[in-house]
Amino acid sequence: MSDVREFWVAGRPATGERSFEVRHPYDGRLVASVAVPTHGLVESAVAAAEAVAAEAATLPAFARAEALAHVARRLAERSDEVARLITAENGKPVKWARGEVARAVSTFRWAAEEARRWSGELQRLDTDRAAAGRVALTRRFPRGPVLAIAPFNFPLNLVAHKVAPAIAVGAPVIIKPAPKTPLSALLLGELLAECDLPAGMWSVLPLLNEETAALVADPRLPVVSFTGSGPVGWSIRESVPHKHVTLELGGNAAAIVCPDWSSEADLDFAATRIATFANYQAGQSCISVQRVIVDRSVADTLAERIVTAVEAQRTGDPWDETTDVGPLIDEAAATRVQSWVEEAAASGARVLTGGARQGATVTPTVLVDVPADAKVSCEEVFGPVLVIEAVDGVDAAFARVNDSRYGLQAGVFTRDLQVAFRAHRELEVGGVVIGDVPSYRADQMPYGGVKESGVGREGVRYAMEDYTYERVLVLTGLPL
Repeated sequence: MSDVREFWVAGRPATGERSFEVRHPYDGRLVASVAVPTHGLVESAVAAAEAVAAEAATLPAFARAEALAHVARRLAERSDEVARLITAENGKPVKWARGEVARAVSTFRWAAEEARRWSGELQRLDTDRAAAGRVALTRRFPRGPVLAIAPFNFPLNLVAHKVAPAIAVGAPVIIKPAPKTPLSALLLGELLAECDLPAGMWSVLPLLNEETAALVADPRLPVVSFTGSGPVGWSIRESVPHKHVTLELGGNAAAIVCPDWSSEADLDFAATRIATFANYQAGQSCISVQRVIVDRSVADTLAERIVTAVEAQRTGDPWDETTDVGPLIDEAAATRVQSWVEEAAASGARVLTGGARQGATVTPTVLVDVPADAKVSCEEVFGPVLVIEAVDGVDAAFARVNDSRYGLQAGVFTRDLQVAFRAHRELEVGGVVIGDVPSYRADQMPYGGVKESGVGREGVRYAMEDYTYERVLVLTGLPL
């Protein structure tokens, strides 16, 4: 298809004077052309968001919840269509695209439920004699319109994680999808247009990256929610120090395999989970398994099983139902990943499997003996590459996880409750997953990192808190 897709300004379809192409990462075919908003239309979207902010903040809970529930239902009804659209623009295997749609349905459903629970807190103040007869009612109110800048790797669900909490708290939202993958966000606009939300409550503006700086700087958008690369994210935060900026910037997630995880069944399970979640989404997930830190007592056995499990991952056409690993977002990304593998090999690393590239597709790769300063070890690969490192004991394993500029999530394969609680206390990450890989995420839980992995939290209720501030009402002279 080669139609020019419209975008959404203040809830209405619009088109611009220019357009850009969206191409399928696997074979480069044209998927669609997308109109680019003019400066005047961008101004209309921002002005409408500012104008509707007061009305949006006073929307009844049922109105916000019903809109969110409607989107959840409609996404479920159109799930196959939406999944195919995600695969077309992003290149992820269609089975993973279906999983993304299901998660987006859950995200909007959770937001509908949270909108109904968003009630505040009542606190007695008469704990001191001077405050007899006083109570405090604390509620949260929107900071103002939200600029939501989304990445390419989950073009529907990561948009949902910004849009749904904004609507749930009554904050207008301007969505800026990734130029590589704007189609899912534009389709989401169709579903939002079916809701009875006030004009100006939302817009979807498929701007090119270089045209986004003016939106970031606009004082009428006091909240910026960004998911993407670290350099871009930190530059946004530095450029608008007086705004409330949340950043989800990725990492180099580690899976620790402890010495007690040593039975045949345990090692098979760990190897399968590691192989799957090092390569799902072609490794283009912020919590994809990149490092495996394994106790030396089981390292050789586990490495063999991981290689076998990785080689069982089927790479190829993302439209094939049996494909596990599709292409990266474009050939430039694949070339970069391949160069990082070659650089590690030149520094002494051994390639146990993979390392080849064809177009935008990189063969799932396993490396050992990798220098600590190699990019594949200390940076975010964002590709289907896995590094295995043997260590002696839990202390060494925890130290290796923490020896990183990043801190998003970590997985710890153990059944030792003491080790599990130590991991929660000592690992410098935003989330610790016991008995599984770091790639697990439930859409209602708090999700985000520390250090260079970002600030703020996603997860519906936690994003709602980020988009709002507390306001206290003190009542006096009550017969408590």
